[in-house]
Amino acid sequence: MQPLSAPPRHDPAPSRWAYRWARWKLSPVFRAVLRIGTPIGLTAAAVLWYASDEARVTALTDMVAEVRHEIETRPEFMVQMMAVDGAGPVVSEGIREIVPVDFPITSFDLDLDAIRDVVMTLDAVKTASVRIRTGGVLQVDVTERTPVALWRGLDGLHLVDTEGVAIAQVFEREARPDLPLLAGAGARDAVPEALRVLSAAEPLAVRVRGLERMGARRWDLVLDRGQRVMLPSENPVAALDRVIVMDRAQDMLARDIAAIDLRLPGRATLRLNEQSLSELWRIKTLDVEN
Repeated sequence: MQPLSAPPRHDPAPSRWAYRWARWKLSPVFRAVLRIGTPIGLTAAAVLWYASDEARVTALTDMVAEVRHEIETRPEFMVQMMAVDGAGPVVSEGIREIVPVDFPITSFDLDLDAIRDVVMTLDAVKTASVRIRTGGVLQVDVTERTPVALWRGLDGLHLVDTEGVAIAQVFEREARPDLPLLAGAGARDAVPEALRVLSAAEPLAVRVRGLERMGARRWDLVLDRGQRVMLPSENPVAALDRVIVMDRAQDMLARDIAAIDLRLPGRATLRLNEQSLSELWRIKTLDVEN
């Protein structure tokens, strides 16, 4: 009889694949993929499956739009009117005309920065702020530019502020007799200096007709009777003060003088009117003949 062979002995060592699987499960990256990546993958797959049906996507989009519309049109989010503060009737009406808003409107559809930019396009507006006030009011607060002079440009008369910004056009000098008149090339760029000259000319205010910018670098003070005070480009106020002192001492501006030229420092040149000049030459001629 053949002896019975012993059964094969079981090897307790894991297989190669079992060993690798055990090692993978111990890896932090593999565990993170199972814990985070698997839910994300399943979610993405579900979304792709749902989005594969156009009817379902359309229904979802319509539902979201309806919910959003219901939220945005709730009474607490609706703007019913616009209020403008800090502006006069003309500027206020101009703002209402140019602001592209039809009331009532939801606050979610209002671009406050864009509205402010539109308001700032008005020449008469210096600063502006826009906000939504409690009670459904679009609040526009503005600071108007204050006209300080009339500027005669190529296209007529304009109101200008201290920065030389043209605020509005007027059609006759008598519309603002309280404001001084500026003319000449570059007058708008030198409004602050013009105001200082006019302030120094206060003792002659009843005779002042305006200032004319000459060569975009200096001023002529224009008085009634066609008289001019030709001021220098440097320190015009000091030069005008000297003229006022001389006028008080000798009543110089009451004489038949066409212009006082102060363009040369420390020297005043008087220019007589044509009639006075002719008379002066006549007198000198008589003196020579005698």
